[in-house]
Amino acid sequence: MSKDQAPPRLPFVGEITAYLKNDAPEEVRTRLREADKDDIIDAGYPYRREMDKDDYEDRMEALQVELVQMLHDVIATGKRVVVLFEGRDAAGKGGTIEALRENLNPRSAYIVALPTPTEREAGQWYFQRYVAALPGAGEIALFDRSWYNRGVVEKVFGFVKKPDREKFFRQLPDFERLLVDDGVILVKLWLSVGRAEQLQRFLDREKDPLKQWKLSRIDVEGLAKWDDYTAAIRETLSLSHSPVAPWTVIRSDDKRRARIAAIQTVLRAVDYVGRDDQVIGLPDPRITGGPEMLVV
Repeated sequence: MSKDQAPPRLPFVGEITAYLKNDAPEEVRTRLREADKDDIIDAGYPYRREMDKDDYEDRMEALQVELVQMLHDVIATGKRVVVLFEGRDAAGKGGTIEALRENLNPRSAYIVALPTPTEREAGQWYFQRYVAALPGAGEIALFDRSWYNRGVVEKVFGFVKKPDREKFFRQLPDFERLLVDDGVILVKLWLSVGRAEQLQRFLDREKDPLKQWKLSRIDVEGLAKWDDYTAAIRETLSLSHSPVAPWTVIRSDDKRRARIAAIQTVLRAVDYVGRDDQVIGLPDPRITGGPEMLVV
């Protein structure tokens, strides 16, 4: 490319700003306009400012030690752990996964982020490709999105026929019960973010050359489908929250608090040698709970 040529425009860059200017609800625009850098944008969030960085790093350091001890026990005893990370786009799933895994051996604690199904996979039993990614003895599988795509994203964008989605919800309880009955430790985390905060995160991605690649057509078109997402999420959580496989919903408008709560939830789900419940602490009940914590 000659110096006179403009660099190629990345797909979707500029479309987030266009949505803000032309289509975003006035309440969302007002919140974004009036918020300072460290303010929590959503008025319903129980904290007005982000968690102090030094406090966060102190808490995280102690939790990282616990995570390493947990993995050592998982390997030694042959435990199998599955953690599902779900939530709206830009809810903080990827960053939370990295915070949990940063000091763990990637051979034993690995990320599962499956692409769009191939033609062959689309003709298989829906859960089949997820089964192939489940952990063996001494492993932790961290799913960056999971089989719950069928409940939410596929529904919102019309990628699934109604009978197939109904079949998914019929089979889902038995599928998860089989996993748990076979000894798999199943942790389901739903990160719930407010509408204005989600849009702000997309705007930040749009401005950052290192993060622009994260933008997708689903992100852009999904901004106008907030209510459709809300309906699909509510239905999905109501049909899949059970004593055998409960959801932990974490309000993630403050990424630091959300990451701590997610790690605490995982640590408390695994009974490992040397676990220090006092060090781990309890997830903040102001941002952590069941489906009633969902931001709509």
